Amino acid sequence: MSIWSKHQIFEKNSFVLLIGILVAVSIGGLVEIAPLFYLKSTIEKTEGMRPYTPLELAGREIYIREGCYLCHSQMVRPMRDELERYGHYSLAAESMYDHPFQWGSKRTGPDLARVGGKYSDAWHVEHLIDPRSLVPASIMPGYPFLAENELEIRDIENMLKANMFVGVPYTDEQLASAKMDIRAQAMPDSDAAYEFVERWPTAIVRDYDGNPEKVTEMDAMVAYLQMLGTLVDFSIYDDKANLR
Repeated sequence: MSIWSKHQIFEKNSFVLLIGILVAVSIGGLVEIAPLFYLKSTIEKTEGMRPYTPLELAGREIYIREGCYLCHSQMVRPMRDELERYGHYSLAAESMYDHPFQWGSKRTGPDLARVGGKYSDAWHVEHLIDPRSLVPASIMPGYPFLAENELEIRDIENMLKANMFVGVPYTDEQLASAKMDIRAQAMPDSDAAYEFVERWPTAIVRDYDGNPEKVTEMDAMVAYLQMLGTLVDFSIYDDKANLR
């Protein structure tokens, strides 16, 4: 019996074919997954990384709610054209507190992994309200309601608890102060802002949307965008990498 005749067993018997597929997929899965159990860590810890502040986390939820991830990836690939356009390639550690991560594979708009600090807060506010006022060729819809909607904070503690459940290292103090901190980060002149800085020393406190009267969804969205890609000092990271 030739090898082709043996193959007919799979072609003529769907049950045998199904078993063969399951066996092949199982072997492939074990080859890819099993080595991970023997590694001390699959994500290299990088200096500077921290969990999202309550305001940034709320902004991330709005980012997901509005479907921004459908057009903007958050992962710079290690290829020359991407490095020249966006900056340092993305590290796995930069997404260690993302549940789910926002890597993406489709770019109708530019990658946002390094957008933090690239533009001013005012630019982001104007761009979100009327994208074509700044980028005439943009097909992005406007989100003027973000500047009008007051940020809902009643569920912020549950957001932090959900993240803690999957391993994000929020402290009990940060959890207990979440509702206060979500406002404090966007109100630099408030008394609560000083206590916020003690809990989040590397976070930026400022009025992101330019409206000191209230904390809006725009505050949260801009706070989230402005921290993307800013936590890791890549000059230090590259120096350490070269010493290995």
